Amino acid sequence: MAIPNAGSAFFLPVQKCRFRRRKLIPLQTDILWRIECGAVRTSTWTEEGTSIVLGYWGSGEIVGKAISRIQPLQIECLTDVECSSVPSNLWQGILNDVVEQMQQTDELICIIRRESVVLRLWEFLLWLDKKFGCDVEQGRLLDLPITHQDIADTIGSTRVTVTRMLQQLALEGKILRQGWSIIITEPHCMRAL
Repeated sequence: MAIPNAGSAFFLPVQKCRFRRRKLIPLQTDILWRIECGAVRTSTWTEEGTSIVLGYWGSGEIVGKAISRIQPLQIECLTDVECSSVPSNLWQGILNDVVEQMQQTDELICIIRRESVVLRLWEFLLWLDKKFGCDVEQGRLLDLPITHQDIADTIGSTRVTVTRMLQQLALEGKILRQGWSIIITEPHCMRAL
C-alpha cells in the first residue's frame, strides 16, 4: 500500500498494532486493518449461534467493518498478528488489494457450494495453500493453526467427517499430517477428485 508522504494534505500517521493469537481485532467504521504478518479469520454466526466462516486473511490483506455488510462480524487472530490501521482518507490507495480479496471470497464461495464434501475439503486445502502455503521437502506446508472444527465450520461439514476425510487423504499419501500442520504432497493430482 502506498502511504502518502508527510507533505500530503491528507496524511495521517498509520498506527501499527499487535494482537495475540485468539484475540479479536477491534471493529471501527472509519478504520480498516492491513495485516502485516500473521493470519486472521473473519466470521459471523446465526441467531442459533452457528458459526459461519467468511474468510481467512494473511499478510498484505485488508480486513475491517467498512468492507463487510455482515452483522455481527468478528475478526479473530489465528496467530499473533501485526497490522496497520488504515484511516478512511487513505482507502483509495488500497482499492486493488480489496478487489483481489473479493476475488478470493468468490473462490471460497464456489468451494463451499460443491456437492461433494471431500471435494470441498480438498479445494479448501488448495485455497489455503495459495494463501498460506510454503514449499517444504515433502510438498506444500499449510503453516496455519486451524483445527478440524475450523475446517468443518468453513466447508459446511462436521468435525468428525473432516477428521475422517483427512485421515483418508493421509492414507492415500495425498497429505502428511504433523500436529496441526498439513503438508499437501500431491497438489497437482487432486483436481480430478
